[in-house]
Amino acid sequence: MGPLDLLNHLLNFAAPALFVALIVTLAAPWVVGRAALAWRVQFAVQAGVGLAVLLGGLVLTGRDGRMGSYAVLVLAALACQWLMSLRR
Repeated sequence: MGPLDLLNHLLNFAAPALFVALIVTLAAPWVVGRAALAWRVQFAVQAGVGLAVLLGGLVLTGRDGRMGSYAVLVLAALACQWLMSLRR
């Protein structure tokens, strides 16, 4: 596998976590009101939690892209955003 193929695989692995982090961060002001943290910080925290969840799903199941991993990703993103909204 060449370096471009490796980069493609890593970006495709991270894409769901980054997409969910972006959607949750952009939707948060309408759902919970003005947040105490800047949107960049919220996105970074969401992306980190999402990548950790997907990596945990990969380690536990041995495969990437399981629906259970994606379900836990969404639940973790919502719980993380809820905890960040309590900070106010």
